[in-house]
Amino acid sequence: MRRARDRSRLASAALLFAALGDSTRLTLLKRLNERGPASISTLAAGFPDMTRQGVTKHLTVLADAGVISGNRHGRERVWTVDTKRLADGRQYLEVVEGGWTDALSRLKMFVEENP
Repeated sequence: MRRARDRSRLASAALLFAALGDSTRLTLLKRLNERGPASISTLAAGFPDMTRQGVTKHLTVLADAGVISGNRHGRERVWTVDTKRLADGRQYLEVVEGGWTDALSRLKMFVEENP
């Protein structure tokens, strides 16, 4: 049971980091974080070389990863950041960092004991 849960958490983290691994998506996320909720029209205006459909695809990837959510307001969809999902990502990175810190400490001890 625990293995299945761990695999699920890893898959979820992979989806999150894959979504954040694109500069356009990071820019969209940054804009939403700094300026608050925004419509596709507002967000697409910041990407003059990209179609609204292209921006929508990037927003969909972020939404599928749980980083943002969109709610209908009339004819438009307004996008907002889900900070809980980003906190989940930070926690995962802290776990990875802890593993590296432990591994480097063990390496240092080994090197010091075996000159």
